[in-house]
Amino acid sequence: MQPHASDSSTDPIAFIGGGNMASAIIGGLLKRGLASSQIQVVEPFAEQRAKLVQQFQIEVSETPGASLNRATLVVWAVKPQTFREAAEQSRAHTASALHLSVAAGIRSDSIANWLGTERVVRAMPNTPALIGQGMTALFARPAASTEDRLAVERVVQTTGAYLWLDQEAQLDAVTALSGSGPAYVFYFIEAMVQAGTDMGLSREQAHQLAVGTFVGASALAREATEPPDVLRARVTSKGGTTHAALSAMEQGGIKEKFMQAMQAARQRAIEMGDEFGAA
Repeated sequence: MQPHASDSSTDPIAFIGGGNMASAIIGGLLKRGLASSQIQVVEPFAEQRAKLVQQFQIEVSETPGASLNRATLVVWAVKPQTFREAAEQSRAHTASALHLSVAAGIRSDSIANWLGTERVVRAMPNTPALIGQGMTALFARPAASTEDRLAVERVVQTTGAYLWLDQEAQLDAVTALSGSGPAYVFYFIEAMVQAGTDMGLSREQAHQLAVGTFVGASALAREATEPPDVLRARVTSKGGTTHAALSAMEQGGIKEKFMQAMQAARQRAIEMGDEFGAA
């Protein structure tokens, strides 16, 4: 993992798309001291535009215009299926900017072609970015300079940790692992809460216990020097309760099915690049 970069930059930043991920980044930038006057957003939906103005007191427009010319960095926080259209509407105003995409699946070849520039960095963040606990993987095209990489780091570090990749294809695996990963955690929390209530706990008690367990176990895994299988073994006494639970999971093939599910997510990321990223 790369060390955190300085957050002293005050260069203007534009966001194309103003949804949850853009809001997470904007909130982080403002907390780090970037002036609201240095941020502008293009957001087609009126309700979201009003929300952004009320929450951040920033410039928000419905469509791209000449004001985008001043942005040195453009963050693409649009849905994959709308990226190409948005790029075609904006490219006349963003030719000299560095471009950072957080759109799943859309490959940098397509982005560079649509925008007419090679200064493109792709990112795959995840939703814990909303509380500054995100995990973001990054890939830069060769034309992105060291200074460009530092500029990107200054942005993404406001939402949590980041990791640079050497191969763009790895982003599809990242999408399956950490991009979609929070949903897997929520899925298991749902199951634990339901099981807890079925066994006589209140829903509030079961929720507190399940969430607290994930938080604590994740913190232990982060701090520990041993791999997860060793940590798991330490909790699992043969013939005990944990052994009974894990044996039931093994008999049900849960680990294999879970890994298959992640492969399905990776495959869908590849398909999205093919489907929405045609040049």
